[in-house]
Amino acid sequence: MAPKDRPIRTVDARPNAETLVKPGELVDLVEVTPLTLADRRIYNQLLENAWDAIERPVTHMISKSDLRGSHNSNDRVGESIERLMASIVKVRVMRDGEPAIERVQLLGGNIETTRRDGLFEYEIPSRLRNIIKDSTVFARLQREVMFALSSKYALTLYEMIQKRGKLRWRSSEKFSLEDLRGVLGVPKGKLASWSNLKLRAIDPALEEVNALSDYVVAVEPVKTGRRVTHVELRWWTKDAKSTAEAERELSFSKVGRKARTKGKVEDIKPRPAWLDKKGPSLRSETYETARLRYAGYDIYHVEGEWRAWSAGKDAPQDPDRAFLAFFRKFAEANPI
Repeated sequence: MAPKDRPIRTVDARPNAETLVKPGELVDLVEVTPLTLADRRIYNQLLENAWDAIERPVTHMISKSDLRGSHNSNDRVGESIERLMASIVKVRVMRDGEPAIERVQLLGGNIETTRRDGLFEYEIPSRLRNIIKDSTVFARLQREVMFALSSKYALTLYEMIQKRGKLRWRSSEKFSLEDLRGVLGVPKGKLASWSNLKLRAIDPALEEVNALSDYVVAVEPVKTGRRVTHVELRWWTKDAKSTAEAERELSFSKVGRKARTKGKVEDIKPRPAWLDKKGPSLRSETYETARLRYAGYDIYHVEGEWRAWSAGKDAPQDPDRAFLAFFRKFAEANPI
């Protein structure tokens, strides 16, 4: 193969101030152990931080403050790290010219210093390093979009499109429902019917990705007999006007975004003082209660949804009870 015909190695692609690089094999992986939105974001940050030496068996270091985001607690980081360490994923690879499934861990051994502003030291497992080293397909993710998306289904769909969007001779791909559930990270036994999967996972993800990304995306059902057994994922690049609208939406607060993406007008009241970063603080017991009652949910994402929903409302007499009541309704409306 002539040098100019050789595919670009993923590890040769460079992150920049606006975007990061994710190997295509880690976009279309199947989670054996489901991850949350926060887990996926943090893992993308860990990959980016390690990128310059990702092929080598070395230890990488990152500040915990870089992984916390806007949240003040390190609890979320520690919980995500533990889930990432325990997570087994199935990666589609080629071995000796034949397609194969390789099962790997996402994160190796690590050390977290106890200081709040300390460092996190970690390793990328050897089998995963080999997959990344051999990768020639990748997704370029916009940081701003990655942090704006509000569900793991939306983030995964966005990554899938960013991997495929630049393909010259292809603008669609067919998936079985089983494969799509696996890539999206739908827990086993959840959203079993097509109608539930569409209503709870696909439609909300499409709304966000179409509103915030550079592409228009559609997911169309494909029937075998009378049952939906497959879907066709289709994508096309937005025109200049739609791209400008997506950039404008990214500059807005998340408050009212759902209404705006549906083409509705919502009267946004000024953000009340009680929702400022300094208050109200929720008790640690409240987070523990939420974890026990609603296992599998990203409690910090739901907290953000609660705070956004509360904008313009009077301060609750008991924020902890108000948060748990909101969480119950959120879980009922968004089963996993």
